Amino acid sequence: MNEYKEKILKVCNESSKNTLMETLEIEYIDVGEDFLVAKMPVNPRVHQPDGVLHGGATVALAESVGSTASYIFMDAQKVFVRGIEIAANHVKSIRQGEVFAKATFIHKGRTTQLWEIKVTDAEDNLISLCKLTTISLPRK
Repeated sequence: MNEYKEKILKVCNESSKNTLMETLEIEYIDVGEDFLVAKMPVNPRVHQPDGVLHGGATVALAESVGSTASYIFMDAQKVFVRGIEIAANHVKSIRQGEVFAKATFIHKGRTTQLWEIKVTDAEDNLISLCKLTTISLPRK
């Protein structure tokens, strides 16, 4: 995996062009045997009206990193991936800085995958804990 790490991250980041991920300034920054990490800046573009990170932006980050991880770890030549359910518990607010989302497998099936996505701040404080289910369907 290490010899492919930079190439994988480059492909992930290039695929974000002209998408919600680019709008939210999500950047994929680390990948390993069973995880993918992305970061997103926290600024007024992703705030709710009272000046803290919007839960919807957090969920968009979580689903982006989980779905992208499914593409990496499934055979993307043979299947396409869609998110089918996401749940999020927001446990701490943040006003500025960056948040980091790390997606790790809970279950890696041929058809469905279950991801845990921990969203943390720069000091590794838990901001949100998300669970994402993706489905891999055959390309026709």
